[in-house]
Amino acid sequence: MSRLLEVALGARSYPIHIGAGTIHRAGALLQALPSRRAVVVSNATVAAHWLAPLRASLAEGGFRSDVVLVPDGEAHKSLATLSDVLTRLLELAAERQTVLVALGGGVVGDLAGFAAAIYQRGMPFVQVPTTLLAQVDSSVGGKTAVNHPLGKNMIGAFWQPRAVLVDTDCLRTLPDRELAAGAAEVIKAGAIRDRAFFDWLDGAIGAIGARDAGALEHAIFESCRIKAEVVAADEHETGERALLNLGHTFGHAIENAAGYGAWLHGEAVAAGMVIAAQLSVRVAGLPLADAERLEALLARAGLPVAPPRLPLARWLELMSRDKKVEAGVIRFVLLEALGRAVLRRGVSAADLAAVLDGAAAN
Repeated sequence: MSRLLEVALGARSYPIHIGAGTIHRAGALLQALPSRRAVVVSNATVAAHWLAPLRASLAEGGFRSDVVLVPDGEAHKSLATLSDVLTRLLELAAERQTVLVALGGGVVGDLAGFAAAIYQRGMPFVQVPTTLLAQVDSSVGGKTAVNHPLGKNMIGAFWQPRAVLVDTDCLRTLPDRELAAGAAEVIKAGAIRDRAFFDWLDGAIGAIGARDAGALEHAIFESCRIKAEVVAADEHETGERALLNLGHTFGHAIENAAGYGAWLHGEAVAAGMVIAAQLSVRVAGLPLADAERLEALLARAGLPVAPPRLPLARWLELMSRDKKVEAGVIRFVLLEALGRAVLRRGVSAADLAAVLDGAAAN
């Protein structure tokens, strides 16, 4: 049986089901949806493992399903691929109440979610995340988007799913590099809001890397719990929700500079968190020992902790397009302590230059 969480958003509230075999119960878990017609968006890599059982379960629940496959990889989270998905929905005569089901990692979830937000001005959709990163982060909270050559996730919408089905069995087929990338978002959750969870991760990261079922389920549940609490308090990121972006301002710049897909999102976020922690030591009072502990945990998870070397002007150019920029000023998510994040503006160019130069020299 799966464990249950709720993202409490009033009329837009929805459940998160977490556990082994959840895909095989999808048809039963989605009975409250308004239509018995579904379109599953996935890619060939994921579909080879999980499309058949998902469609079989949907059929058992009375759903008729069609399939739209998109290319695999961050480079394809684009307006061009979005247009292809919308064209297929039109060709399939999908209706406003047709359920769009995103089966895949963060790219599929973001892309399908954005398509659901704008097709006929909004259709219901369900997240079935198959990577650790998607299970603990991108599938929850209703952020949907595609990338633009000038910035990551810059074109999108807030569109909440009707349900999130997290099947921990999917992690059996996940490459080691993808598992590590997901661990970055798990570590982030503890670092911003829950010191006790961070402490647990410090002792359990080996078990997570070894795919221990109990450790993975606990890590996913706690990460989703933390994110659900933050999203419920600030759905549209007007304040507290921005704290979920620890490491992301730097991480998105790394992804853009390297070319989408060269660094996995979680890898870039890991290096970004190290920079943010070093900046936090300089300007937010984070104890140096906490910054070193965070960096060590990320390294033990198999993640990169040093960014590529870029000129300061290039960093500033890339970060100036961050969604946390207000009135031309970059706001940074920093740590006062492990488990306590804050949003700061007015960080000096000198402090930025010092930490970026030091991080790249590691």
